[in-house]
Amino acid sequence: MTSRLQQTIQLQQKISPQQIQMIKLLELPTMQLEERIKREIEENIVLEEDAENKSEEDTPEKISVDDYIGKEDDTPAYKARINNYSKDDKQRPVYITEGHSLSESLVEQLRFRSLTDEELLVAVYIVGSIDDDGYLRRDLESLSDDLAFTRGLDVSVAEIERILHIVHELEPAGIGARTLQECLTLQLNRLTLDTRPKRLALKIITNHFEAFAKKHYERLMERLRTTEEEFREAIDFIRTLSTNPGNLYTEGGIDTTPYITPDFLLDNSDGEMRLSLNTKGVPEVRISRRYRDMMKDMVAADGTVKAEDREAVQFVKSKIDSAKWFISAIKQRHDTLMRTMQTILDFQREYFQDGDKSKLKPMILKDIADRTDLDVSTISRVVNSKYIQTHFGIILLKSLFSEGMQTVTGEEVSSHEIKTILEQCIENEDKRHPLTDENLMDILRDKGYCIARRTVAKYREMLDIPVARLRKQL
Repeated sequence: MTSRLQQTIQLQQKISPQQIQMIKLLELPTMQLEERIKREIEENIVLEEDAENKSEEDTPEKISVDDYIGKEDDTPAYKARINNYSKDDKQRPVYITEGHSLSESLVEQLRFRSLTDEELLVAVYIVGSIDDDGYLRRDLESLSDDLAFTRGLDVSVAEIERILHIVHELEPAGIGARTLQECLTLQLNRLTLDTRPKRLALKIITNHFEAFAKKHYERLMERLRTTEEEFREAIDFIRTLSTNPGNLYTEGGIDTTPYITPDFLLDNSDGEMRLSLNTKGVPEVRISRRYRDMMKDMVAADGTVKAEDREAVQFVKSKIDSAKWFISAIKQRHDTLMRTMQTILDFQREYFQDGDKSKLKPMILKDIADRTDLDVSTISRVVNSKYIQTHFGIILLKSLFSEGMQTVTGEEVSSHEIKTILEQCIENEDKRHPLTDENLMDILRDKGYCIARRTVAKYREMLDIPVARLRKQL
């Protein structure tokens, strides 16, 4: 056993089962939470959906017989304890478009593969780590650590690599690639046709990608010993490939429109903002009265249990324990989400008034962690893959976080503001003589932003804008 895995196990031992349960639930978006609750209802016989929509306080503390037979009902209070409904909840539609998300489509494809339960779990985890554009940017060692911590699975990097190759076989072609080179190679290898342009294109991408990316075409033609016409055909063939396979999924096809179910709803009425959790579709759960009555029948008034009923009582008790932990974890998830989102809302109140990105303040995870007294990792789990619906659109929480930068006057501004200026400058540039990073640095400094050339390059890359040489047009 590796030292890394030993450390992970030791860390898990220090965390209570309820905390582990909550951590797993915390990182789930609303759609996946709904599925997770339904799965728990299927797996735990004492849990049932509360169709009557009753709400009665039940916080599990110490375990005793009374905890199992002393109450007529056991409905959690996670909807009554926090503001989960807006004032017009019944009439308010949630912005959802038809279709399946990319992640759901990939998971659906995986279920048709001959995979073991563990392989499927790892594959689904890999799919969940793929960005919206179709790339897997997390290193495999990090995925291995996360699987050990959150799932208790000791999966080697080599095994994750093997399962990743299975993900690479899914549609759309190029999904799960770690680099642009790998993305284009996956697409080329998927094509069954065998033509001269395709063979040359594969050779260029596989063996001469750096020269191709830098547009050193003359040097490439010399190395490949090919004519200009043949080379142009290969380049044109490469241009038919997608650099963002995840976007292909959103651009058309049958039943491929992605949809977003926001996790939070923000109602802005006359400047008064009211935040609520979107729990529409998320089942309320409670412990079944049937099994409480069963416990009551098997346990005598003095607390004794007949020998023939002992095993059954123990089984029901274990299931009720598990249900109580689960209900409590859901409640804690709701409380943590609301606490974090309210803090973000207070921090970025000016932005949420009208959605003007220039009003976004510099904000990092630690800023919210300090104000909520929560761990940075907890804040990260809350904002990851979570959305809020506002009057100006549905916003990814992660996009609200940005680095800070000082102007020449000492004023701190968000990196969003810098990126907006860069986009405008590049959009309006002379394409025959595009602006270099140094030119952009000078423009920003003239506007009062103290910024280095390497920082300009970093922001440009974050905006997915190529260097000046690659933007040049004839």
